[in-house]
Amino acid sequence: MESKKIGWNGKSLKEMLEESEKRLEEKKSYYGIESLSLKEENPFKYERAYASLRGALVSARETALHVAASPIVTEIGELCFGLYTPEGDSIAVSTGILVHIHTMSEGIKFMIREGYEEDPTINQGDIFLNNDPQCGNVHTTDVQTLIPIFWEEELIGWAGGVTHQIDIGGITPGHTLVSSIQRFDDGVYYTCRKIGSNDKIWRDHMISARKSVRSPLYWELDEKCRLAGNLMIRDAVYEFIEREGVDYYKQFIREAIEEGRQILQKRVKERLIPGRYRAASFMDLPMKNQAWVPIARVDKLSNHPVEIVVKEDGSFFLSFDGASAGGANAFNCDKGAMEGGQWVLLTQVLIYGDKVNDGAYYAVEKEYPLGSWANPGDPYLSYQAPWGNLIPAYTTMMKCLSYGLFARGFREEVVPGYGFTGDSIQGGGVYNAGPLIGERWMLSTFEISGQGLGASAVRDGLNWGYAMWNPESDLGDVETWELFQGGIPYLSRKVKPNIAGYGKYRGGGNYGSTAFIANSEKVEFFAGREGLVFHGSGGMHGGYPNSTSYRLQATNTNLEEIFRNKRDYPMSDDDTTNGEFERFLHGDIDRKPIGTIYPISLNNYDIIHFSESGGPGYGDPLERKVESIKHDLDEGLYTSEIVNKVFGVIAKFDDTANEWVIDNKATNERREEIKNERKEKSLSFEEFWEYERKKITDGNLYEAVKVMYSESLKLSKKWGKEFKEFWKLSEDFQIEVK
Repeated sequence: MESKKIGWNGKSLKEMLEESEKRLEEKKSYYGIESLSLKEENPFKYERAYASLRGALVSARETALHVAASPIVTEIGELCFGLYTPEGDSIAVSTGILVHIHTMSEGIKFMIREGYEEDPTINQGDIFLNNDPQCGNVHTTDVQTLIPIFWEEELIGWAGGVTHQIDIGGITPGHTLVSSIQRFDDGVYYTCRKIGSNDKIWRDHMISARKSVRSPLYWELDEKCRLAGNLMIRDAVYEFIEREGVDYYKQFIREAIEEGRQILQKRVKERLIPGRYRAASFMDLPMKNQAWVPIARVDKLSNHPVEIVVKEDGSFFLSFDGASAGGANAFNCDKGAMEGGQWVLLTQVLIYGDKVNDGAYYAVEKEYPLGSWANPGDPYLSYQAPWGNLIPAYTTMMKCLSYGLFARGFREEVVPGYGFTGDSIQGGGVYNAGPLIGERWMLSTFEISGQGLGASAVRDGLNWGYAMWNPESDLGDVETWELFQGGIPYLSRKVKPNIAGYGKYRGGGNYGSTAFIANSEKVEFFAGREGLVFHGSGGMHGGYPNSTSYRLQATNTNLEEIFRNKRDYPMSDDDTTNGEFERFLHGDIDRKPIGTIYPISLNNYDIIHFSESGGPGYGDPLERKVESIKHDLDEGLYTSEIVNKVFGVIAKFDDTANEWVIDNKATNERREEIKNERKEKSLSFEEFWEYERKKITDGNLYEAVKVMYSESLKLSKKWGKEFKEFWKLSEDFQIEVK
């Protein structure tokens, strides 16, 4: 028996989606709309309509987060909601982790293209769940709940909500699993699965979900949180239609998206100059001596060349041509991750404060080369930690846009990049003492939501307050994190010096923390972040990149004895040449100059230090005002050694006044000395080019670099051609790898 079509005017959803895509292709506007007639006829009613829908979404989010159990949701609001057309295009969005708004769009379109209208059918009251990166998600830990919205017999839209889980039942505890190398390591998969009807989640699903993750309480309440928000959105849509009429609603949602497309084009024409913008970033994955599976035991370096072509009509083309290959690691990206990363930055850099919806997405042409980390084309690889490539890749997009903003005179809008929102610490264990003995605890500290933002061309970057995927960033309170990861209490969290990028305007600073294992067993610990290379493309106009990550832990310590005798214990690692770990502890102290480590086992009274990321700087550090340097020293953002070496400022701490004092005469002399050192060490462009070219022709490159460039040359004709032309290499030149 043929199922009834639920689209508009007797059409199926697939027919509606195909028509939408055809009209966009032919007319270059959303659904072929030629004018915003509703706005032109009654702009007040039109704006009120949009405001009422967006207000409903924000209200749903603020209410729903109180239903959740996970501190990631309740403490820092790691959730968002969106309202979508029947075809799956976002109309309006809530606040929160906006990176997931377009990922839900892709999930809805996956269901439409796969024929869900016929089987398993889409009905009023149905509930769908998705966390599959290959059909519209970033990674499995981001879980989407989607519900259809019907008016009479027609589907008039969808409501969707996302929360981030603290555990996904993967190969190890945690939420961003750096040890995954294949799909089967990534945790539980829900590929756009129907999990409920009549507005209720099916019991068998809840039983299965509880048994699939290590944190069933958080999962269950987060599931109810997303559903509650969606039902509030559906009610708001019904109120809108009862007030304005269904015909107005249908026309309005399409015009709102077309206006969103036009807004981006207007903003691009206003703030960017037509032309070609390019930048590159890199990400290291040192797995040769860490990975468990032989195929993954390679030191991987990813190439992230970004090219943006801004067109005169305000649209632009974004390409990752030249990206190196995907592989047996967790950092592979599928389309949902790439689109989400692009979308969230567009909403922050160009169309903030205006109508934010999928109109912005439709104003951009994209290229994700097949076989690259941006589009591996292999469904069996792991896509569990795509942020390892997304974060550095899109910091170059932000830098490219900043070139245009600077050229147009929007100096305060310039941002050369952002801190790496990598995982500070992850893992988990089991309590072996106390009232929760035998219970698991998850280590998913979401301080990663508060990183340093890069400086602008007129001011310092934002300290500990930015995440590229969440415009409402927050480190969260230590006490909250300890409530659900009590097996690793903090000893301190304090400003970490020297991690903010140097410049005339410094990048945002951040914190470092020290914690230890307590009352626990079977503890697994791992982390993911850059280490051997800078994750971004550096600062801008002479500014320096923010510092890379490193790992510090001590095992087999005498910390229990120190506590018992009330002696000093490590609280920071501010001075790495005379570290507190080495001074206060007896035990095995391990310092690694890498950010990503595979899971290791820890025991009670083992101690770890970890720090969040700073942001890149802007301009020559020697041009930084002396009074600003004094403030940096007083706030603990830089040490006197770095201030001397990089900024050319001579300072001494006054114990009586309890502040730093600048020696202006010595500072002027030191800055002149640095300028002279620069002249002596500097090379002309021709000399530098010859020096670097010889490395390539002689094969004098680190093996991971050879592999990276070899992959890029094989995957890209255009990038490869330009690479060879720039370095004056023969057309058949190849980089030899072992």
